Amino acid sequence: MACGKLRRSMDGLPAATEWSALLARRGASEGPLRRPLPGPLAALFAPLLGPSSAADGCFVVGRLAQTLDGRIATLSGSSRWIGGAGDILHTHRLRALCHAVVVGAGTVRHDDPLLTTRECAGPDPVRVVLDTDRRLGPDRRVFAGGGPPTLLICAEDAPGPDRLGAAEVVRLPRGPVGGGLDLPALLRALASRGLTRVFVEGGGVTVSRFLAAGCLDRLHVTVAPVLLGSGIPAFTLPEAARIADGLRFAWTPHTLGADVLFDIALGRARPAVCGA
Repeated sequence: MACGKLRRSMDGLPAATEWSALLARRGASEGPLRRPLPGPLAALFAPLLGPSSAADGCFVVGRLAQTLDGRIATLSGSSRWIGGAGDILHTHRLRALCHAVVVGAGTVRHDDPLLTTRECAGPDPVRVVLDTDRRLGPDRRVFAGGGPPTLLICAEDAPGPDRLGAAEVVRLPRGPVGGGLDLPALLRALASRGLTRVFVEGGGVTVSRFLAAGCLDRLHVTVAPVLLGSGIPAFTLPEAARIADGLRFAWTPHTLGADVLFDIALGRARPAVCGA
């Protein structure tokens, strides 16, 4: 079924042989890619497969799907589905190319995702759930077992046992601002397990925290032809007093069916309002 979806090119990108070549490069994390891969899939995904230049050894890509007016969900939390079939396939491809997929507790609570690669060929990533104060129960599907491994990341001072369902609990320091987790420490902890290609899938608060901490190498933002007029914003950052306090960048657009994907090379940059 997965290969059939690729052959049909539901997102307008040609498929099976190109994708197979990218999957073959998935494990090549040391040294430059010897020979460039041709085609639109390679133009979008090959930048994720090179070596990391960061001290932690990780390459981190964030992703959000938003409406034209910058909303990722309604005020009630409904977010299925802002992007179309091409964006869903794109998300599963990102999972397949990365060693770990990271989501926040809110995403697990509202969407109860499996975080597997059901829509494309390729391996499932290790699932990493950020739940600083351990508010999630074991009834979520990522904790049920029978799928890829799951890590529950919480603060060092959060009470509770060392497992939640089938998930291993990993304790990390809190960050310097806002009581959330220390994200550089998280990346070092993942790298120590060989999980160096990291996909931050959501939600908006989690992606925003990685951006504010200067922990994103690349950002993929899908914009769907939808207007809500209200709802949860895609990015949550400190208030900017001037336009110059924002973060400007170059981007490359790609068509995903009716949606447009913007591929943004951040190189661990962060907005001026988030500090040096």
